[in-house]
Amino acid sequence: MDEGAASIHVDVVVAIRASAWTTRLQLPTGATVALAIEHLLRSRDCPQEAIDAARAGRVGVYGRRVDERCVLGEADRLELYRPLVADPKEARRRRAARSG
Repeated sequence: MDEGAASIHVDVVVAIRASAWTTRLQLPTGATVALAIEHLLRSRDCPQEAIDAARAGRVGVYGRRVDERCVLGEADRLELYRPLVADPKEARRRRAARSG
């Protein structure tokens, strides 16, 4: 990125099993989620879970689901979501059945 160009810093977070992986990206002002994902996929230390979530488009900013056209701002937290391993409604039904 050009040193003279205006830029923003975005934190990227993905939950990995019992922990979380984070990194910080420096992007041009006005960057979209799509551009952030491009930068992330070029990163050598990016875990496979983050790559899979990014390619599937399961992303959000501060807990709110967004699409790849969303413009990021300074200090935004881009979150990459893994697929659910169980349907939350079904899991609740099973817990209720066990306790009832």
